[in-house]
Amino acid sequence: MSDTTAPPRRGFTLPPMTVIGPVLALVLLIVLGASLNSNFLSAANVTNVLARSAFIGIIAVGMTFVITAGGLDLSVGSMAAFVAGLMILVMNAALPTLGIGLPLVLLGMGVALLAGLCAGLLNGLLITKLGIEAFIVTLGSMGIYRSLVTWLADGGTLSLNFDLRRFIRPIYFDGILGVTWPIIVFALVVIIGEIVMSRTAFGRHAAAVGSNEHVSHYSGISVARVRLVTYVMLGLLVGIATILYVPRLGSASSSTGVLWELEAIAAVIIGGTVLKGGFGRVWGTVIGVLILSLIDNILNLTSLVSPYLNGAIQGVIIVLAVILQRGRKASS
Repeated sequence: MSDTTAPPRRGFTLPPMTVIGPVLALVLLIVLGASLNSNFLSAANVTNVLARSAFIGIIAVGMTFVITAGGLDLSVGSMAAFVAGLMILVMNAALPTLGIGLPLVLLGMGVALLAGLCAGLLNGLLITKLGIEAFIVTLGSMGIYRSLVTWLADGGTLSLNFDLRRFIRPIYFDGILGVTWPIIVFALVVIIGEIVMSRTAFGRHAAAVGSNEHVSHYSGISVARVRLVTYVMLGLLVGIATILYVPRLGSASSSTGVLWELEAIAAVIIGGTVLKGGFGRVWGTVIGVLILSLIDNILNLTSLVSPYLNGAIQGVIIVLAVILQRGRKASS
């Protein structure tokens, strides 16, 4: 008697709640926003939401790698403020020599990238070489960077030269075929990040280190090097985000980048990356970024809840996301 049970379809599995949950939440937010305000789905509002999401999104991609490898970085907001202040100071100082033009802009970009890379490298070395907890290192550097930018600004605001500010505005406001540069750069970072995370040995090593660093070590993976690279990547992406941010306002102060670390971590956790490490997905982080941005946008367009409570809502979302992760782990 032959077995008449049909074999399962290969390559077909029902999407788990960890996949469809964030996607469903995103769809519901879009429907809610459209029903509450007729301008929600307008081209201008959508472009504005995506452009403003780019800063946090770029940083959140780097945070995905750090958390996947079992790390954490609380300093990215303060780091961005410090990098922005340093970029502005250098460009203003070099203005009489170089004049307003591409060389001066490239100098500012180079300073931002180098400063971000060095800041990430310093965090990584303190964590991997000295064995200090990531929470302690980045909490300390968060205070250091915030104090440094306050000191550089003498308690006020660092502003670009007016003509220079007008010259670099297109970096934020212009683009290709109506798509602004922040959105384009964000998309490129996401594509590269997803490829690295899911298609390369480094992505697999980051997940392995976050899952069990002792097993990874005995498997021949350099745990310290993998974690160090994730922090350097994050620092570099902070530099890129800052390059796109400075042309928007042309200034930096002690309030620049406040709560960026909270938003980046929230986006990563909402997207399904495990807070304790071992599993991460860049595309999920993108959904998390969009969810947070849409919540902020809906609060600004409507009077349901004060937009000043956005930070509280993000904090609640982080706690709920972690509780759901623990619940899934306990039931598995």
